[in-house]
Amino acid sequence: MNSKDGMRYMELVDVYEKLDSTTKRLEKTTILADFFRKIGGEDPELLPVVTLLSLGRVFPTWSEEELGIASKLLMNAMALVAGVRPEDVEDMMRDAGDIGTAAELLLGKKKQATFFTVPLTIQKVHSNLMKIADISGNRSQYKKMEILRELFSSASPEEAKYITRTVLEELRVGVGEGTIKDAIAEAFSVEKGVVERAHMLTNDLGLVSEVAKEEGVEGLKKLSLKPGKPVKPMLAQLSPGIRESVEEMGWALCETKYDGIRVQIHRSGDEVNIFTRRLENISNAVPEIIEYIEEALPHEDFIVEGEIIVTKDGKPISFQYILQRVRRKYEIEKMREQVPLKLYLFDVLYYHGPQIDTPFEDRRKILESMVDVMEDKLQLSNQVKATPEDIWRAEDLFTESLKGGHEGIMIKDPHAPYMPGIRGKKMLKRKAEPETLDLVVVGGTYGKGKRAHFIGSYLLAVQDENNELKTIAHAATGLDDQMLLELSEMVEPLITKKTGRRVEIVPSIILEIAYSEIVKSPEYESGYSLRFPVVKRVREDISIEDIDTVERVESMFKDVQTL
Repeated sequence: MNSKDGMRYMELVDVYEKLDSTTKRLEKTTILADFFRKIGGEDPELLPVVTLLSLGRVFPTWSEEELGIASKLLMNAMALVAGVRPEDVEDMMRDAGDIGTAAELLLGKKKQATFFTVPLTIQKVHSNLMKIADISGNRSQYKKMEILRELFSSASPEEAKYITRTVLEELRVGVGEGTIKDAIAEAFSVEKGVVERAHMLTNDLGLVSEVAKEEGVEGLKKLSLKPGKPVKPMLAQLSPGIRESVEEMGWALCETKYDGIRVQIHRSGDEVNIFTRRLENISNAVPEIIEYIEEALPHEDFIVEGEIIVTKDGKPISFQYILQRVRRKYEIEKMREQVPLKLYLFDVLYYHGPQIDTPFEDRRKILESMVDVMEDKLQLSNQVKATPEDIWRAEDLFTESLKGGHEGIMIKDPHAPYMPGIRGKKMLKRKAEPETLDLVVVGGTYGKGKRAHFIGSYLLAVQDENNELKTIAHAATGLDDQMLLELSEMVEPLITKKTGRRVEIVPSIILEIAYSEIVKSPEYESGYSLRFPVVKRVREDISIEDIDTVERVESMFKDVQTL
C-alpha cells in the first residue's frame, strides 16, 4: 500500500525480512527482481534509491558523501525516543548482538506511546538521511541526532531496525553486488553480461538499474567511464611460477610490484583527484602528487593508475608511513618533508576516450606517450618483455625488484583488456614472501594476566558469494604490545556483544594475515582454517568489499593439492 507521498518504507522492510529469511541466492534474486519491477512500474524515480538501499547504502561507493554517524550518536537518538538511558541501549545492543535488533526491541516496548504518526515512506527515510550527510559545522552532531530522532519517532520497531542498520551500512540480509546485478537483469529482461559491464564502467548500481528500466540493453551499452568518477581496480591472482605464467600467456609484460598505496588518478577539466582502492579521495593529503601530475601529464581528461610509495635514501620504506600521510588532515606540509612520496604509473583507463578495451600492450604505449618522467618524483613502472625463450628477463627483474626493496613482480597478459573489479589470470603477482589473505575482524578474546585489558586473539572472516562473512581463523601472533593496544582501542567502540572474555564486533577492521597452510576444518564457517596465522599489518587502504573470499581460499587450497 502506498501513501499519497510515495511508497511506504514498510514495503522495503518486508523485502528485507524476506531476504533475511532465505540463504538461497536465486530466491534472493527473485525477491529483489520482483520489487525492482514493481518500483519501476509505480515510482521509477525511486528505483536508483531503492537499488542502493537494498545494499544498505545511501550513496554509490564512489561518492565522497557520507553520513558520519557513529554508533554512540545513534544510541543517544534511540534512547531519547525509547525513553531510556544511552547505557540501556548499549546493554541491549550487547545482549542482542546487533544494534538494529536492539532498536527493534527497545521501540517495541517504548515507555511513551506515540499517538499519531504519519507512515514513513522510502522517500522520507532517504531524504532525511541525505540531509544528515549535508550537515556540518557548529552543532552538527545535535542536528544529526534531531533528524534521527524524528525518523525513529515515526518508525515502527521493524522499520527502526533497518534504518539503524542502513545508517551504519550493516544491513545483514545476505545481499551483495552480484545478487543486485542479477536482480536488475531479471527484473528488466537484460543480459547479465551487459549489466555486469555497465556496473564495471560506472560503479553505480542505482544508475545501472535506472538505465536498464528506462533504456534497456542499448542504454546500458552507452554507459562508459567518466573521469572524476572512480571505478574498482583490476585485481591480480597469485602466479604459480614465473616460467609457467609466461608460457601460459605466450609472452608477457612484467613489471616491478611496488609496496605502496594503489591509486587511480582522474583529471576532469582543471580538476585532478586521487582515489585509493577503497575509492576514497585522498587528494588533499598528497598535494605533491597533484603537483607532479600537473607537471608531468597532459592537461586533458584522463584516468591513469599507479602506486604511491615512500622512499628514504632512494629506497622504499614501510607501507605504514604512507598510511600516516593518507590519514593526515593537518600539518600536511610538515609531513610532506618528513615522509616524501614518489609515484609510479603503470596503466591508463581513459585518454581521448575510454581505453579499457584496448590491449594492455597498447595501453602502456599510450601511457608512455602521456608522461614526462620526473626523476625521484614520478616515473613509469619498471617493465620488461619476457617470452618463454628469454624467461631470464622476468627472473632478473624479479631479483632486481627484491634488491630494490620492492615486493616482487607483476606478470601481465599483453593482449588483455582492463577489467574493473575482476580478479583473473590476465594479471598475476609473484612475490618473495608467502601469499597472504586480507581478512576482516568479527570478534576476539581478551588476554590474561598483564594482557587482560587487550584483545589478544582475533576471530577473522572471509566473505562468500552472497557477501556474508564466514569465519576462517583466530590470529594471536605477530602482535607486539603497542599493536595490541592500538587494535584494542580500534575494537572497543565496535563491540556489540560480550560473553566472558569473548567479544563480537561490527566488521570493519581488516588485517593482512600470513600463514603456513590452508587446511579443511569444520571448526570454522568457511569450512577452512589457516595453520599458524600471523598478523602482518592493518589494511586501512581497502574496504570490507575487498577482503578475500571463500572462493579464493578454495582455489588456493586446490592449487596446493595439485602441486
